[in-house]
Amino acid sequence: MILVSSCLAGFKVRYNGTDAQNMTVRWLVTHGQAITVCPEIMTGFSTPRPSVEIVGGSAGDVLNGKAYVKEYNGNDVTAKYIAGAQMVLEIARRNNVQVAFLKENSPSCGVNNVYTGLFNGQLLHGSGITAHVLKTEGIKVYSDLELNYTRVKPFVSANVSKMLKSEIH
Repeated sequence: MILVSSCLAGFKVRYNGTDAQNMTVRWLVTHGQAITVCPEIMTGFSTPRPSVEIVGGSAGDVLNGKAYVKEYNGNDVTAKYIAGAQMVLEIARRNNVQVAFLKENSPSCGVNNVYTGLFNGQLLHGSGITAHVLKTEGIKVYSDLELNYTRVKPFVSANVSKMLKSEIH
């Protein structure tokens, strides 16, 4: 089974109330090949909500208590971000998830980049909390920017793969 960020499936759950719909993800979800998750929504955040960044270190540092997750308005939301990551991990375990495609730059789902923690719009190399937890568990995690037929094909049946290739390409 494939795990995907809910916003990529077209759900308006991003901090600013928008989605980041990806047609391949939408196809996978509507054909029963992917499970959608939004760690923030799962832990009770509303939409829209203040922007959030990891401050003072990496996702690993957050999990080790050496950095934290902060809203733009100053509220510490570290515990909720860790709880969301743990919820997603449990879903992944229960569904034998082998791969995840997550929304880049997110403090939860960012795979290769997250914001600096300075709320200045700049990025740095690193993962969000959920992406980090999934990677640590041995799940292959890709950014939505890396999402393509070749990456998806190994994780769906041959029949589904043929349908996907003909409908998406």
